[in-house]
Amino acid sequence: MFKFKWFVFIMLATMIASTAFAMHRTETQGGGEKKVKHHETSPNVGIVLAVFGTSHETALESILNIYNKTREAYPNTPVKMAFTSNVIRKIWQKRSADPAYLKAHPNIPDEVLYVKGVLATIADLQDQGMDYILVQPVHMANGEEYHDLASYVGGLNSIHTMKPKNMPFKKILLGRPVMGTYSLEHEYRDDLEKLAKALACDVEKARKDGRTLVYVAHGNEYMPAGYHIEFEHIMNEMYPDLRTFITMVEGFPGLDVLKDRLLHTKSSKVTVKPLLVVAGDHAKNDMAGDEPNSIKSILEKAGLDVNVEIRGLGSLDGFAQIIVSHISDTAKDAGIVLK
Repeated sequence: MFKFKWFVFIMLATMIASTAFAMHRTETQGGGEKKVKHHETSPNVGIVLAVFGTSHETALESILNIYNKTREAYPNTPVKMAFTSNVIRKIWQKRSADPAYLKAHPNIPDEVLYVKGVLATIADLQDQGMDYILVQPVHMANGEEYHDLASYVGGLNSIHTMKPKNMPFKKILLGRPVMGTYSLEHEYRDDLEKLAKALACDVEKARKDGRTLVYVAHGNEYMPAGYHIEFEHIMNEMYPDLRTFITMVEGFPGLDVLKDRLLHTKSSKVTVKPLLVVAGDHAKNDMAGDEPNSIKSILEKAGLDVNVEIRGLGSLDGFAQIIVSHISDTAKDAGIVLK
């Protein structure tokens, strides 16, 4: 009995000591949610803009506009760009090794030609001595791409070396996508309203042309479209004199739903635009292509007068500022001052 009591005592003492060590390690290594101490006014911070990417040279303006606006906002903070699409990165890797392509496209910046993935870009910043790395998604909604980024960040933040001084970084921060995500500090509806305000120029042009406004989002077959449906409601609430609809390349609400709604509201003239950061393959082919199954072709076949505008949202300065503001929010929430 005496030995058993001593065994229980030793086990409890061990558990308490282990818990205390884990808490200390979490606090000193940045594994928890603690903010940067107030006296640490200028930590080494790097920003990673995580973009899906594009292989279309004409679509690069959207990505580069966001990249340049971020660098202008934080001129003394390293800003790196990463493409999350493995396929697109391989295309650029092949092009960067092709002398003929380089000669034919002298204006493609190195940031695109030699673009890396998110993990490699984080590693580069860590190797440059960045203590904090802020990963900002340049994606529209909390979908597959954002889920994967969160998985990357969570995995890296779970690293705990035996000695705190050997930690590769103090913390990796993750911003929120354009349309927001689950958050008590930043309500997603506020982000949806910011996006609606940034698209006022689209509304004004469609109003002037007497056309219904249709946005084409990417969508998917396995995640709900709640953000987009609510965004459509906000657009119609904010601009009640112009009807706005949203459809998806994949998933609900699809083209059949859009066509029925347009005919039901007796819309005869529509402007179709991408609700995408970049006007790449989906915008040029699925939305505006001449093939019979494109959105443009199907709506024209239904008797509608269709005007297609191919330009990614990233090319709008107001949209780029949403990304910049999300970076600012994430840094402030962590107690970090970007310069």
